[in-house]
Amino acid sequence: MQKNNLTKGLTILFFTVSLLDIIGVAINNSWLQVIFKPMIILSLMALYYFSVDKKSNWYLLALAFSFLGDVLLMDKNNLFLYGIAAFLISQILFIKLIGSQLKPSSFKQKITAIFPFLIYVIILLSILKPNLGEFLIPVVIYGITISIFGVVSLLNYLVNKTRISQVLLFGVVLFILSDSMIALNKFHETKAYYGVAIMITYILAQYLIFRFMIGKKN
Repeated sequence: MQKNNLTKGLTILFFTVSLLDIIGVAINNSWLQVIFKPMIILSLMALYYFSVDKKSNWYLLALAFSFLGDVLLMDKNNLFLYGIAAFLISQILFIKLIGSQLKPSSFKQKITAIFPFLIYVIILLSILKPNLGEFLIPVVIYGITISIFGVVSLLNYLVNKTRISQVLLFGVVLFILSDSMIALNKFHETKAYYGVAIMITYILAQYLIFRFMIGKKN
């Protein structure tokens, strides 16, 4: 009972700080963002820690790099590449986590998993390429990596069609959508609504991946 109350409290904390950060983005209040954005992943890490008995150190490390990426990307002008590097490491760790528990799949399932994300990264990079300049190689590397994240999550669902594998797939797709909007906002066309949309999709993505991690443990 005490553990349930703690996890409920941490869940409320996670969504509260997330909402306050979204409000900060919506009203362009830098103080709200500086205070509450770093707390999003920190609260999720605490929630995961107290939700499972056997912790995945790889998942906690992936969250740690997500936290670092969040902090660095608060200064998108000077620290953008460092933020991308932190999230790149986070994505690689997520891929390792999912890939390590993939069941054997058929050739057809592999092609089915690869095709939509291959098309995605080709279209996205073709849109971004004219304005990438010195960021071309880092963005291409990141785009390929997050596409692989999508491939392994879809493949996981195709070979193991459970509710929890579906939760993971939705979370990863939202993660890709969030990162795509960051890239489009910086390198293609700035939109006023991107800021809020980026944070909503990112927060939901991280929470759904968390649900997958605790569902897999349980």
